[in-house]
Amino acid sequence: MLTQRIGFIGAGRMATAMGQGIVEADLISPNCLFASDPSADMRDRFAKATGGNTTDDNRAVAGGCDVLILAVKPSHLAEALSDLRGHLLPETLVVSIVAGARLATLSHGLGGAARLIRVMPNTPCLVREGASGFCPGPHATREDALLVRQLLESLGVAVEVEEPLLDVVTGLSGSGPAFAYMIIEALGDGAVRMGLPRAVATTLAAQTLRGAAAMVLRTGEHPGVLKDRVTSPGGTTIAGIQALEAGGVRGALMAAVEAATRRSIELAGTP
Repeated sequence: MLTQRIGFIGAGRMATAMGQGIVEADLISPNCLFASDPSADMRDRFAKATGGNTTDDNRAVAGGCDVLILAVKPSHLAEALSDLRGHLLPETLVVSIVAGARLATLSHGLGGAARLIRVMPNTPCLVREGASGFCPGPHATREDALLVRQLLESLGVAVEVEEPLLDVVTGLSGSGPAFAYMIIEALGDGAVRMGLPRAVATTLAAQTLRGAAAMVLRTGEHPGVLKDRVTSPGGTTIAGIQALEAGGVRGALMAAVEAATRRSIELAGTP
């Protein structure tokens, strides 16, 4: 169990998902977990889910934590940075999960050589099945990066990437759960169309995607190889694959990741 005190600026869904996941992984005690948010409802939800401490005072959390996680909406980031500027301890590690917020923007807003790590998590962190990317800033140490990796790996999978690639991580694993939910829903709809009860169809569709993902991760084999092993000549699977190809599913999913990535770049204000 970590001894560091971890604080969130913002107690919304992602902060709550991460806080709850870290506590349930026995990585931190609830009494070492803090969050600030102007919304009493958000604070109550965070406290109920994590057992952590809450307040409406950003500076109180910043002054009492070893790791400070910025989890505000992008539109509230400038205000939060201004509030924290000059109130961070030199030894505080600042981790940002704010979508589109560049390291340079964060550093400028905090007004100094802060130790920064930028992270793109996703909501399955709540069930410890997250897929996160992270990028250390120039003043972050290797120990800082190892700590963040440990936190994120307690919530799922974590990969270190160069900062420009975090936009791609946003388009893939950040937005990807919504794409996966649509696929699960569509597969279930197909089964309902062919006679399965809705609850049974949804359960089987979700478990099928979960099992297929586990096969990719555990075997390390290319998805195409695993696909071919399920596909018998003249069988049911190749008939379904032909229907998917005719519907342009592969191209549509590629386009979805590209569109989400480009939107992430736009939100950051870059060309």
